[in-house]
Amino acid sequence: MRDYDEVTAFLGEWGPFQRLIFFLLSASIIPNGFNGMSVVFLAATPEHRCRVPDTANLSSAWRNHSIPLRLQDGREVPHSCRRYRLAAIANFSALGLEPGRDVDLEQLEQESCLDGWEFSQDIYLSTIVTEWSLVCEDDWKTPLTSSLFFLGVLFGSFVSGQLSDRFGRKNILFATMAVQTGFSFLQIFSINWEMFTVLFVIVGMGQISNYVVAFILGTEILGKSVRIIFSTLGVCTFFAVGYMLLPLFAYFIRDWRMLLLALTVPGVLCIPLWWFIPESPRWLISQRRFIEAENIIQKAAKMNNKAAPVVIFDPMELQELKLPSQQKILILSLFRTRNIATITIMSLMLWMLTSVGYFALSLNAPNLHGDAYLNCFLSALIEVPAYITAWLLLQTLPRRYIIAGVLFLGGGVLLLIQLVPEGAYNRVLPYILMGSLTVLIGIITLFLPESFGVTLPETLEQMQKVKGFRLRKNTRDSTEKEENPKVLITSF
Repeated sequence: MRDYDEVTAFLGEWGPFQRLIFFLLSASIIPNGFNGMSVVFLAATPEHRCRVPDTANLSSAWRNHSIPLRLQDGREVPHSCRRYRLAAIANFSALGLEPGRDVDLEQLEQESCLDGWEFSQDIYLSTIVTEWSLVCEDDWKTPLTSSLFFLGVLFGSFVSGQLSDRFGRKNILFATMAVQTGFSFLQIFSINWEMFTVLFVIVGMGQISNYVVAFILGTEILGKSVRIIFSTLGVCTFFAVGYMLLPLFAYFIRDWRMLLLALTVPGVLCIPLWWFIPESPRWLISQRRFIEAENIIQKAAKMNNKAAPVVIFDPMELQELKLPSQQKILILSLFRTRNIATITIMSLMLWMLTSVGYFALSLNAPNLHGDAYLNCFLSALIEVPAYITAWLLLQTLPRRYIIAGVLFLGGGVLLLIQLVPEGAYNRVLPYILMGSLTVLIGIITLFLPESFGVTLPETLEQMQKVKGFRLRKNTRDSTEKEENPKVLITSF
């Protein structure tokens, strides 16, 4: 039986139909860009200090000296979590004693912020940190918010492919869009940190699922010459566009609830895409829904002004597909043989460790020296030339060496941060860790099988013939000559 690309070759590679799918699926990724990074501004921690109640009977001198000083970056700043014991300084104030002159401040007893905190509004009017006082003893809740979001991302990564295999690419694409947008909207009405965080986990599940399924749908519909452009200048670049929109929204909307409301609007605008984005014909064929697949291909031919064959799928081919189905493929099938398991584990390590570096650097961008909004925007902007470079490199060079090369470069730069003078000393350890992991995964990448100029396998049976580190000479020929699969495409 012929493969899908051969059957649909008459459509061409870059007609109006392909361009429509390319741009609509890419545009659907834009909300992923700002939802994935929104915690940068939603959970930002402004400068803060202990609140001293207006009702406290303190002179202006004692009110100005009610907060102890601490050393930060070589300068003295008010302590964020401690104040002098209010009863003691109120007594000194009543006796007419002056701070520093009559009373040695270093000898005074201190206490925690019993009356809450005063937060600076120079940068943020409100965040979830200021809303629920996630500082001092509760400061662990802020990084946990991000961690739990990415726990949702992890879970969504596992189930999105399985769900789209079961219920269809299009259905799951729009269902996960609804999950991402709907639960982001519900976060606006959070009454406490626990409610916000539980909803954020679900948003993370929808966010990554939408991204994965859009990627699968695009690569299954578009021709092989367009897939590289779609996966770089399409999906990734539009993700960066969404990422760039985040600091722009956040700059003009400094309240976290209003910012979250603004970030849900683009998701609502994706609803009309339902009537323009078709189901994957490959998936329909795998489900033996041949008439629906033919209808989509016929409409694509009409849009591209191409003459479609009267019969797209030969009856003999359909008869072959109607034979008893193959063994059901589950995620555990990726570990069924040693060869596929090795490739799977290396791929998981590549994605996980690369994500550690990417998100750690991106989420830390606003904490760098300078304007938080500008830093975040530049962090997103620099991704665009990176994706263009990746697209150009993928046209000519082997994939393994491209990935390994850029990982060595990125990891090496991170490791060189330790050469910064000692006054940045306490800040280099995270970069050393990220740099080491990046270099490590760059080495592991060299052991993955090469895919440049090679016909890609479409089933687990074909994957068993792919060898790591170095492809056998006859891999391409043997793959092309192998009996074609009964299920034309899977999420793999």
